[in-house]
Amino acid sequence: MAILLCSYNGERFIREQLDSIKSQTYSNWKVWVSDDGSSDRTLEILAEYRQLWGGDRLQVVRGPSRGFAPNFLSLVCRPEIDAAYFSYADQDDVWMSGKLARAIQSLQASGDREPALYCSRTRLIDEAGKSMGLSPLFTQKPDFRNALVQNVGGGNTMVFNAAGRRILLAAGADLGVVAHDWWTYVAISAAGGRIVYDPEPYLMYRQHGGNLIGSNQGLSARLARIRLLMQGQLRHWIDANVAGIIRIAAELPLAHQRIFLEFNASRHGGVVRRLVGLKRSGVYRQTFGGNIGLIVAAFFNKL
Repeated sequence: MAILLCSYNGERFIREQLDSIKSQTYSNWKVWVSDDGSSDRTLEILAEYRQLWGGDRLQVVRGPSRGFAPNFLSLVCRPEIDAAYFSYADQDDVWMSGKLARAIQSLQASGDREPALYCSRTRLIDEAGKSMGLSPLFTQKPDFRNALVQNVGGGNTMVFNAAGRRILLAAGADLGVVAHDWWTYVAISAAGGRIVYDPEPYLMYRQHGGNLIGSNQGLSARLARIRLLMQGQLRHWIDANVAGIIRIAAELPLAHQRIFLEFNASRHGGVVRRLVGLKRSGVYRQTFGGNIGLIVAAFFNKL
């Protein structure tokens, strides 16, 4: 198991995250940290843990210093990292002791050849570690038609097998995607991979002022999403994912090629073509309100 952790000025919480990794019931792992130019004590803390754990447990490399998504993509595509399973990790969360064991057990049914991705719900905590509830529970099937327009799993929950990682390698580390986790869901599902969404949380997701991406819950978050939708942000994000799908087009099963072509065509042309194409593509979000939002976005050419 290769645990892929990206750090940047994480001195406040990174010890707690590393300690929670050490406490995993599944013990066959190595942490690879890509630091994106920390100016606080993060590197000192990592050096301390490397000395304590040894180089076979913790390796630190320099990130590209272009933001969190390029940092994660650079790490997952590093050729010297070889493992049967890969897990993303944020610097400020706390893992429950059974997190990795649960994920691997869920993925083993796929075998070694089929790409597979595990993700889950999370427990939300504040800066002091106090519970703030749970992330939304998604009930619709996670698959490619959903991934084209929505991400259901936070990267901090994601674990995928070597076959899934191969798809990410095929796309490359230089993609301009906005979020590494959404792209991972898109890429592995596009290639016909099995997606496991676990309704049980095995991670405490810390919410604080330094979060680059939060839980997106509450009325204010919904209003913010609507505003960004109308400003064209969703279209920009989908454009970036579409560019990635084109790179791995040869990996898509025929049925997924048809879905992709229908969906991408529905994003252009007149309003009737956009709305009819959206329905024919079969893409969907996880909630009724989200699907209404898709129709609105298609009507105003924001998809």
